[in-house]
Amino acid sequence: MWSSPLFWIVFAVALFWALGAYNRLMRLRSAVVQSFGGFDAHMLRLLALLGEFNATAPAHPETAALQGAATQLGASLAVARARPLQPDAVAALAAARGVLQLSWAGAARPLPDDAPTPWQARWDEYALQNEQAVSVFNDAVAQYNAAIAQFPANLLAWTFGFKAARGL
Repeated sequence: MWSSPLFWIVFAVALFWALGAYNRLMRLRSAVVQSFGGFDAHMLRLLALLGEFNATAPAHPETAALQGAATQLGASLAVARARPLQPDAVAALAAARGVLQLSWAGAARPLPDDAPTPWQARWDEYALQNEQAVSVFNDAVAQYNAAIAQFPANLLAWTFGFKAARGL
């Protein structure tokens, strides 16, 4: 059996397939991490905007809530930055983004007769850019999750401990 050429041909094909499949999984995993980097950069810009807003806004409870939400987002972003493929870290970041959006709606709303503030215009611009970065990240996560779920690549994923990621 060991000296059979057919055995060695099948073994070589299986080995090269496994190497190719592993490399594909690693490329998709890397794409998720890279797309998170783009999202991270946008979120850092948003946190800088919030720092400027908090420095110029009058002190009231809504501003304090916004500052707390920004702190929570910063902490969640730092954890997710270290492990963007860990579902719990990304879930905490998604929750922090939701809290921040609600806090912004309370802190930055203009008076009923006023036009939208320049802060709101900048927030809207950053929110659009962030949604595009979230879309890129979610697409990369979906491709990665689909790849580790396919047979027979799921056998390699199980062997090497690849777990499904979570989108935002």
